[in-house]
Amino acid sequence: MSKVKSGDIDTFSLTNFKSIQESIFEIRGIKVIVDRDLAKLYGVSTKRLNEQVQRNESRFPEDFMFKLTKNEKLEVVAKCDHLNPLKFSTVNPNVFTEYGALMLASVLNSEVAIKVCIEIIRVFSRMRRVMFENIEMNSRIGAIEEKIKMYDENFESVFELLRKIIKMEDDKKPVGFQV
Repeated sequence: MSKVKSGDIDTFSLTNFKSIQESIFEIRGIKVIVDRDLAKLYGVSTKRLNEQVQRNESRFPEDFMFKLTKNEKLEVVAKCDHLNPLKFSTVNPNVFTEYGALMLASVLNSEVAIKVCIEIIRVFSRMRRVMFENIEMNSRIGAIEEKIKMYDENFESVFELLRKIIKMEDDKKPVGFQV
């Protein structure tokens, strides 16, 4: 991922969309980004980012940001190779939801932070849209499967009836005079 500096804000575009998406993971049933990845995106150190969060603690309620537990940190490190250095850290990282990333941009108050935040919000929105489209598609597939199952049952009864008719035809005694 290319680093964004305040002089070249326009270089940050959808080319980084994938790298942002890869930084987002799910923990506690919520999509989040770890503080280290956000700091890298915003072009600041993780220490500076967390200092700003501490100075503005009231802006980051639990649904905007929370600290990972030790077990959650180990789970995240196991899933995300780029977070491997966190394994040896004594501090559990903060993770930010979509709203926390937005609030963080206002706290950092730089053009880079605002530009990156807009891209992060777009990624979260796209992921949410894809998730809802998948839910809708799964619902449609389920309805189709039910119809097919119903038709299968109907066809099975038709074939059963045809088998009975064929068997009746085979069992009939020939009509007429036999020599």
